[in-house]
Amino acid sequence: MTRIARLARRYWVVTLTLGVGVVGIVLALAGAGWLVQWLFSVYALAVAVWQGVGMVRQMAHGRFGLDILAITAIVATVLVGEYVAALLVVLMLTGGDALEDYANRRAKRELDALLTRAPQFAHLVVDGGYQEVPVDQVRVGDALLVRPSEIVPVDGVLISARGAFDQASITGESIPVEKTTGDEVLSGSVNGQEAVELRATSTAASSQYQQIVALVAQAAESKAPVVRLADRYAVPFTVFSLALGAVAWWASGDPVRFAEVLVLATPCPLLIAAPVAFIGGMSRGARNSIIVKSGGVLEQLARARTAVFDKTGTLTYGAPALSAVRPQPPFDADELLAAVASAEQYSSHVLAASFIRAAKDRGLELREAASAQEAATNGVVAEIDGREVVVGKFAFVAEHAPDAVRTAIAPGELAVYVAIGGRYAGALLASDRLRENAAATLRELSALGVTNTMMLTGDARETAEHIAAELGITKVRAECLPADKVAEVAGIAERPVIMVGDGVNDAPVLAAADVGIAMGAKGATAASESADAVILVDDIHGVARAVRIGTDTVRIALQSIWLGIVVSVVLMVIAAFGFIPATAGALIQELVDLATILAALRAIGGRLDAREATEPRTGPFAPATPSSSSG
Repeated sequence: MTRIARLARRYWVVTLTLGVGVVGIVLALAGAGWLVQWLFSVYALAVAVWQGVGMVRQMAHGRFGLDILAITAIVATVLVGEYVAALLVVLMLTGGDALEDYANRRAKRELDALLTRAPQFAHLVVDGGYQEVPVDQVRVGDALLVRPSEIVPVDGVLISARGAFDQASITGESIPVEKTTGDEVLSGSVNGQEAVELRATSTAASSQYQQIVALVAQAAESKAPVVRLADRYAVPFTVFSLALGAVAWWASGDPVRFAEVLVLATPCPLLIAAPVAFIGGMSRGARNSIIVKSGGVLEQLARARTAVFDKTGTLTYGAPALSAVRPQPPFDADELLAAVASAEQYSSHVLAASFIRAAKDRGLELREAASAQEAATNGVVAEIDGREVVVGKFAFVAEHAPDAVRTAIAPGELAVYVAIGGRYAGALLASDRLRENAAATLRELSALGVTNTMMLTGDARETAEHIAAELGITKVRAECLPADKVAEVAGIAERPVIMVGDGVNDAPVLAAADVGIAMGAKGATAASESADAVILVDDIHGVARAVRIGTDTVRIALQSIWLGIVVSVVLMVIAAFGFIPATAGALIQELVDLATILAALRAIGGRLDAREATEPRTGPFAPATPSSSSG
């Protein structure tokens, strides 16, 4: 009863309309039928005036809607004495608004779930005790207590000896993840059964979960272009409906016929079904760990014809490890690796940690540099023991050592070249495993209509071409700077274009593409903020899933739009011949509205996603097993 009362208060106009109807029934049973006609007619006209004021305000802002048909139908039915039909049209109009609001709330449930569970407070360690403070007051370096089953408020590292955290809402991990002292703990994770302490490494605003919340909030406020397209059906549909009603009146000589046609012309499905479908598609994306920032993105995904991929961290795992050291005489392997690791101490490149770790594992001593400078996307130059050490791409190293020569690499490998003291000193090879389901994802994209694929990467051409050959990608542009990527995407003819990337250097091209998709599982970066959609789990298959969700959503939205138009037109034609009385027509149209909205809610995709989750994927789109990976 509490829920019913809450709904009655929220949709008070519907409640009032039903109340007027009940009062009318009581008056009719009491023998005061003449009073029922006045009650229904006055109430219906009052609602028509109220709706008319709102319609005029919308038209003043350049938005022409379909409410004019409903208002005309109310006035027409009152004038010809069909006061019961007038009240039913009022119920249809106000009930349609209520159904739209209720359906939107239902469709946004998964989006709202992320917003409502955002941490609001943190337990700060103070003088051996704990003090509850607002989460936005936490500073980097603060020690925090996280109680059992609490949500981690900010990103941090574990101080306690061990802990277990449920990261399902952040990374998609289906089981709790064990952590030990010094391990990273993401905000939004749920602590296990034991209280732990951690040290904050980010403020709340820059933490993983808060960034996700910001993306969700942005997504929830959007409106899709196809919804505006539905609005544009208003003019021809209104003209057709009024013309058909006028012809029916003229041919029959009965003004009641005009009212009967307009009662069935009230196109609530057209106004409601499309936005409900798009919000449902966004909700489905959120449930599948894909944040879509606007409904318009779903429409672009559905029409996409080209997919462009970054390589490192997108098609590959982005964690290359040293696989070979190839010194050039007179340098030996240990000398070469020690020099590289010493120089890479001053680099932020993803390979730096791998080379430093390899040198330490071999017991090599790392030297401090007198000076060091990193050239973005090219390499690093450092002065170590009086010699210039240059580490990076072949072209960059060749500028400092003209005798440099390229080295052969195997599939999945990349080469880092080295010059010491102006001489070519050799190369280090690193391998980055191809994602196990990358090839299957590309095949699925092709089946969905995204038939053109391309790779854009800053890595060496040999490495890029090896990876592309394994995946069947024929268009490759290697050794790209961020500006080169933007230019390449701008020049693609087969549009819309999807761009998939994960790094800061991908942010410009993600923003420039028709649809930018960021692999955001490792944290909210500039890529995530400039992208149109963010995949929250470290799984490339999310790209194909996003396209499928977009395709399903647009299909359902258009089905709903045309269902509303076709059914309304058929019923209007029947009514024009006098076969559907006004009261019966109003009842029929109410059922059509309800059926169309329920059809639009299919975009939420709950049953489909549940079936995909319980049934193993087989066939050409199944992910490869680890043993078949071509790492």
